[in-house]
Amino acid sequence: MKIRFLRNARVRRVLLIGFVVLTVLGTALNVLAYRHARAMLHFTEGAVRSGAPETLGFMEKVGVLLNGIRVPRPKTVLTPADIGPGCTAVRIESGTGVELGAWHCAGAPRRPMVLLFHGYAGEKGGMQPEARAFLEMGLSVLLVDFRGSGESTGSRTTVGYDEGEDVARSLAFARTNWPGHRVILYGQSMGGAAILRAIHAHGARPDGIVVEAVFDRLLATVRHRFEAMGVPSFPSAELLVFWGGQQAGFDGFSHNPVEYAASVECPALFLHGTEDPRARVDEARQVFEAVAGPKHFQSFPQLGHEPALRHRAEEWHRAIKPFLRTVE
Repeated sequence: MKIRFLRNARVRRVLLIGFVVLTVLGTALNVLAYRHARAMLHFTEGAVRSGAPETLGFMEKVGVLLNGIRVPRPKTVLTPADIGPGCTAVRIESGTGVELGAWHCAGAPRRPMVLLFHGYAGEKGGMQPEARAFLEMGLSVLLVDFRGSGESTGSRTTVGYDEGEDVARSLAFARTNWPGHRVILYGQSMGGAAILRAIHAHGARPDGIVVEAVFDRLLATVRHRFEAMGVPSFPSAELLVFWGGQQAGFDGFSHNPVEYAASVECPALFLHGTEDPRARVDEARQVFEAVAGPKHFQSFPQLGHEPALRHRAEEWHRAIKPFLRTVE
């Protein structure tokens, strides 16, 4: 009896120690995930941005894993004149008291207008090459800062979720102030996700969309970032998406462009690099396949998560020009 009692006591002690260890590890993982989510969704004034995961040394990766990424609030350094002559700054009232900064440049009368939306941690000035290219084609452009970026108010992002409302408000603003134009929405990465959400959740009805380097699910693109750090993505990615959604006020697991895409009925052009490590080309094709309307998928060999116009200008123009003919 004594031996059995001692054995049972030893088993209980081992189980208790195991429970304590698991509780401590679980708490630590959740605390780290919460900090990562906050760092990812909140821009910081004066911060020096963390490098891409692939470029970090071992100790730099350890620092990012412990403290989260550093993302400075995106600042606008260009002016409307840097886009083209006659371009002007405008303000767009978005939802929940958010005000968006934007630049408008007029093209030829009755030609389409292109609304340009940047990616995560970007701002409208980063869309300068695309804006200039469309202006050269005679189209009007409206470059928009998402909430928290550039000349817009706020200091946080939701990686395309609330930004869907920014897209919808910008489209309504364009139709009110410059009637008579067919309107195309052009978004890169997060900007593409926001366009698809605007159509699905906010009733946006553009005449065409161009979606570049879009991810299929928030969870998937978060997983890829952990993989780029060389660490297991489970359960870190799941915890980050959960806590990010809790902080931003939405279900992060439901932020899925592949589900939004079923609501797209207008002509759609998808642009995607075959070597994109953040939003893989097979995942983007799933988003493309879900689109109900007329569509075309243009892949760019050996291109990563970067704008096609900067690196494959001739191929970009070959894809854009026939698409424009389907919209006009």
